[in-house]
Amino acid sequence: MTVKQGRFLTGSTMRHVVVMTMTATIGLTFMFLIDAASLFWVSRMGIELNVAALGFAWTIQFFTISAGIGLMIAAVALVSRSIGRGERALARRQATASMVYAGVLQGVVALIIWLLRDPILASAGASGETLRIASRYLAFTLPALPIVAVGMVGSAVLRAEGDAYRAMMVTIVAGLVAMVLDPLFIFTFGLGVDGAAFVVVISRFTVAALSIWFVIRVHDLAAKPAWADIKIIAKPFFLIAAPAVLTQLSTPFGNYIVTILVSEYGDGAVAGWAVVSRLTVVAFGGVFALSGAVGGIFGQNYGAGKIDRVASTYRDSLIYCVIYVAFAWLVLFLMRDVIVDVFGLGLQGAEIVYSFTNLAAGGFAFTGILFVSNAAFNNLGHPLWSTGFNWARDGLLMFPLCWLLGDLLAGPGVVYGQALAAVIVGTLAAVIAWRFVNQLKG
Repeated sequence: MTVKQGRFLTGSTMRHVVVMTMTATIGLTFMFLIDAASLFWVSRMGIELNVAALGFAWTIQFFTISAGIGLMIAAVALVSRSIGRGERALARRQATASMVYAGVLQGVVALIIWLLRDPILASAGASGETLRIASRYLAFTLPALPIVAVGMVGSAVLRAEGDAYRAMMVTIVAGLVAMVLDPLFIFTFGLGVDGAAFVVVISRFTVAALSIWFVIRVHDLAAKPAWADIKIIAKPFFLIAAPAVLTQLSTPFGNYIVTILVSEYGDGAVAGWAVVSRLTVVAFGGVFALSGAVGGIFGQNYGAGKIDRVASTYRDSLIYCVIYVAFAWLVLFLMRDVIVDVFGLGLQGAEIVYSFTNLAAGGFAFTGILFVSNAAFNNLGHPLWSTGFNWARDGLLMFPLCWLLGDLLAGPGVVYGQALAAVIVGTLAAVIAWRFVNQLKG
């Protein structure tokens, strides 16, 4: 019987990086458009307080989605290595077990946050009617978290296999569903913010259904869960997943810190920050997609012992990252006035948006460099390095830099502090990862 060869083991690594990242970017952007579309239609209600409430709610949900991304990274690392070695039967069992872990763990996380959502929101700076709206939004959307977690891991398995098109289509379809249903639920049915929450739930079920269908029916990379596999695969999975989740949680922690500091300047500033947060994940979807998109390329070639291709993958990913950020930053700068007008922001919110589009957005080049380095560490057997670098940025540098610059420049200073932390840590991570990859050759 002929063993199917991993598709990343031959051909241009730059082509693989571009194809996988662009398709992952399109897919991820559509997934983030679910939230962006909700924010846009809610802003059409003309109540800035509602926009601020969604900003607080998304700050909390960012933690849960980031944990899911960490589980995705572990699935990609395990499955892609097995595919690279030609062990598809093992890859199939690993994919199935990974989905089970994701669903159960995110179910526990969702329950804890659901029970504690009010004090958590209050600690982020929400109060009064803003807190009530944000809490209600979370009450509706959190129960669907385990569903989308399974879907996210299914999408990760597709990327590990190299099926860029179907991994992209999973989130494109979910994003299109959200864009069609949002105005219907929010305005036609008169549900307002509750309608936006219902649409998020529907889109999450869409992600799960499509990804599982593609994984099982197209690639035969999942099967009925077996308790023996779940026990055996747990150790290698969580050796990668635990540090990967900790790594991913640092980003929402940093965002949480920024939200707290921005909230000191009023609901208008928080509304501006909510818009910036949505702009960030839409405009820089390619940066967020990089780590998961190139992970399969690293994993397959590392599993096959092709270290030269591992090194060229790292180099090509860095080049792609810088070019992508430069283009996205230019578009944001040119669209800055339109963005403020479309979301109906006041003076405080506009200041936050301008501080990002005019200068801080450039810092995402270093965020992308950090993510590429993380992908190398996660898929080459050193996930704790990723954890250390991310928490150095978000847990060590973020607060003092944002607080100091915020004290000097008010709300915009907080945004600049976040960018500066990325520049410092991204540079250091690139140097260390480059040396590490080169040492593999020798």
